[in-house]
Amino acid sequence: MRACGCAAAGLFLIAGCTADGSPKDGAASRTPAASGTPSGPSGTAAAPSSGSGSELVPELDESKQPKTVAEARALLGRIIVAEQAIGPDVVRSTPFESDPGHWPVLDEGCVWQTASLPPDVLATSTRSFHIPAKDGRGRVRINATVTVHHNREESGWETARAMEEVLRCPGQKLREGEELKNLWGGAFYQGEQMNGWTEDAFTETGEYVSARDGGPHLYTWSQAQFGPVTVAISAKGATGITREAMNALVVQGTSRMMVQAKQELGKAAG
Repeated sequence: MRACGCAAAGLFLIAGCTADGSPKDGAASRTPAASGTPSGPSGTAAAPSSGSGSELVPELDESKQPKTVAEARALLGRIIVAEQAIGPDVVRSTPFESDPGHWPVLDEGCVWQTASLPPDVLATSTRSFHIPAKDGRGRVRINATVTVHHNREESGWETARAMEEVLRCPGQKLREGEELKNLWGGAFYQGEQMNGWTEDAFTETGEYVSARDGGPHLYTWSQAQFGPVTVAISAKGATGITREAMNALVVQGTSRMMVQAKQELGKAAG
């Protein structure tokens, strides 16, 4: 029941505001967090007030937050999804998992670069999947990412920075011959715009163009936060796939990882 409600809320956010180890797809958080506690409309990391949150978002048990890299990597492994959790036709891509020591950074020219992990990140991992081309439909590329920070403040900054990046760079170069265009996004804190499933949600949509895959094709990135953890799914469309089908893949993956994060870090009911 919780998973179904989570998926429904996630789909509303995508519709409403709306690797390959690549920089853009290689991690949910794209810039190092600043010090302090986020403030402002979206992306704020303050804890939800007692009694005001949805039953879909349990209270964070801070004693369960990982304190070491080893603990963070173990937690990450229990949250990130496998291919069958996203959809029946989804298979693993090669390479399958990203380098855990790499971190994507959007430079001043709106080009994605690779750097080492920033101090606020304990662990991060991206898994790459695809739906093979078949019956006139092109290859759909999907990435699932989990990032573990030290605390809620750092993960909140991650979501805020994601929104800042799409505002600063509505066109972004992933690598040579691969670009995102006409990007726009929306971020909703818990309780805003029917976001009752996560502490902070961010969705980015636009167009994907590449020398290999042609285009423009649909592109969607959906990110959610619970405590020190962010989860994200990105999907690059292809000829023959509808927006509804893309949204279903993104929502299924994001909601499954968010449910698993809550089970790992939330306080037990009662």
